[in-house]
Parts: sequence; structure tokens; C-alpha cells
Amino acid sequence: MKQLLLIYCISLCSNLLAQSFYDTSIKPGDTQINEYLPILEGKRVGLIINQSSVIGDSSLLDMLINRNIHIQKIFVPEHGFRGKDDAGALINAGTDSATGLQVISLYGAHKKPQADDLRDIDIMVYDLQDVGVRFYTYISTLEYCMQACSEQHKKFLLLDRPNPNGFYVDGPVLEMENRSFVGRQPIPIVYGMTAGEYARMLVGEHWIDSAGILDMEIIKCINYAHNKRYKLPIAPSPNLKDMAAVYAYPSLCLFEGTATSVGRGTDLPFRQYGSPALEGHFDYYFVPASREGAKKPSYEGTKCFGEVVAYSDSQFYRHVLFHDAEASLCLKWLINSYQECPDKTNFFNDMFDKLGGSKTLKQQITNGISEQAIRKSWQEKLDEFKKIRRKYLLYQ
Repeated sequence: MKQLLLIYCISLCSNLLAQSFYDTSIKPGDTQINEYLPILEGKRVGLIINQSSVIGDSSLLDMLINRNIHIQKIFVPEHGFRGKDDAGALINAGTDSATGLQVISLYGAHKKPQADDLRDIDIMVYDLQDVGVRFYTYISTLEYCMQACSEQHKKFLLLDRPNPNGFYVDGPVLEMENRSFVGRQPIPIVYGMTAGEYARMLVGEHWIDSAGILDMEIIKCINYAHNKRYKLPIAPSPNLKDMAAVYAYPSLCLFEGTATSVGRGTDLPFRQYGSPALEGHFDYYFVPASREGAKKPSYEGTKCFGEVVAYSDSQFYRHVLFHDAEASLCLKWLINSYQECPDKTNFFNDMFDKLGGSKTLKQQITNGISEQAIRKSWQEKLDEFKKIRRKYLLYQ
């Protein structure tokens, strides 16, 4: 109870300081209406959107309809049109009740738009809020949509959005034998690029087929730079409820490849971790319960012992992210959990190598390698990626 009260008090203070902590002058690309409206006029438009695709208090969909733009279809990523579906949940196609438009899911078996999906479309518009982490699946959806537009000779318009984790680059670079929907290209866990910059990399590095013939245009953000802090106005997915979770997500999501919970089914998902197996090692515990966005969570109704790692956004940003004045992933919680777990043979699951991007990371943890040594082992490939990344940056 005392720890929960402390979390509440710190979060309250953080909210009061939010105006000074974040740069409120930053505006996403979709606010530049006069730049892209002429591109869409007279065209049959497909929108790749979800609940984060907003301009102020209006959705991009409603704004375009009110401007007499012909919206043909809506395409949606993981978590669905309203962004409320569980991670990994099967998203079915359907119809938007408000507009009557066809909604096509780009998750599950239908990750890539097919020729029939694009037959009656002239241009595809991408406007999704990402969090700048390799295993956050929106960039996989981005890649598949770019590939489909290249193959079907459709124009691709990307309305860029700030990357809330765009101020650092860190983590092991994906080895292609671990390629999956949670990691498709040789980039680190935190890659420090907006969707627009990453799309430029996909084309420039020829990571999509027929990249040279893709007709792509990017509408840039206003006043964004990689060293600026941007507060997401809307949660990008149901378990990244606030900026504290967005900042902690790159480090804590690795727990999804283990027998440890990251707090799905609680008020603090991706701000804490715990497991019944850690009883006796921690006094703090949480009890997951089924709720919207976390139906039947791991260890539902069971005490999970662990710790809160992100009390607030400013606390995590200032006191956890930065080591020696440089932001980085934090592996100490993962290493400690493995060391304290009594059943080490069942600690990791089949997802861990895909999330980590390398079999090496799991081996290093099981062999008792220190966090410092692990970080040093991925530095060479990380430096190589940073050189490639520089070619495609749109912002300072």
C-alpha cells in the first residue's frame, strides 16, 4: 500500500511538471494539412490508421471526410482500429459503424495488403504513432504496406510522427535468422528513427523488393529534433498507457520472452515486473486481472512478486535511462530475475530470441555475463548501424 501511494504521489507531481518536461511546440506531420491535401484530392484513398491517428481533437479519417477526400478503405495494425485489442489477438476485418467504410486488418494471417485490397485505391496514407522500438509491430506493418504499394504501383504517403524514444540508439542488432513480425530488419532494439526516417532506410538499403520504383512521399513533423522530448497525446496501444511505460518498454518488453509478467492486467503495465517464483525475494507484489486490452493475462489472480521500475516518466527518464550521460537499455532487472528464479530451465520461452534479435543474449544471461560485458558485445554492430542510420535522418 505504501509503495502504491508513493507511485501515485510521484505520478501526480510528474503530471504537474509535464508542461516544462516536454516540448509542446512539436507537431506531427498530419497537422500539415495544406501540404498533403492537394495530393489526395480526386484520389481513391486507403488509410493505414488507428486511434492514434488524430489532429488535435479530430481523427484523420473524420478530417479528410469533412474535406471531401474520397476514403475508400481503412487498414489497421495490431490492436485494431480503436487500439483496444490484446497484443497478439486475432483482428478480424469488418466495417466501421460510423462511416460504413470497410476495415481491413493487417495483423494475423493478413499482414500485407493484397492486390485485391489495393485494386480500387490510388494512394495509401500511413499515419500511426510508433514508439521507436524494433519489436513494436507498427514498423513491420509499415514495411509490408510499402512493399505492397511498390508491387501494385500505388503511391505511398507517410505522415510522419515524432519518436518518443528517438533520443538514443541501443541494443543488439537483429540477426536475420531470428527474423519475425517483431523484428524484420537488422536494426537494434532502440533504433532512434521516426517512421519516415525508417521508411527512407527501407528504401535506401533495398530492404523491400522493387524499392527503386516505390512512389513515396513523406510529410515531416514541425519543430521535432531527436534530442527533444515529445509527449504522446494518445496511448499508442492498450498496455502503453502513459509515457513512463513508453520509456520503460524497450527494457521491460524482453520479459515477454520469459516466465515473468510485465504487469499486463494491472494499472501499471510495462512499469513493473514480477513472478510468483520470485516470492521471498521481493516484498512488493501485484495481482493481474482480466481487463480491456489484457484478457486472461499471465498469472491472472496470482500474486506476482517483483518491483516497480518506472514510478513516473520524468523519474525513469532522468534516473534510469541515462548511464554516464548517455541513454541506454537497462538489463539489470532481466539478469536479476533470472538469477533469482528457482526454475531456470523454464525461465525463457520461444519468443525471447525473436525479441532480443539474437541467441547470444540468452546465452550471455544464462552464463552469468555482466550487463557491462553484454553491452560491450553488441557495440561494434551498433556503431555500424549508426553510420547507416545517419544517411536517412530527416531531423537534427
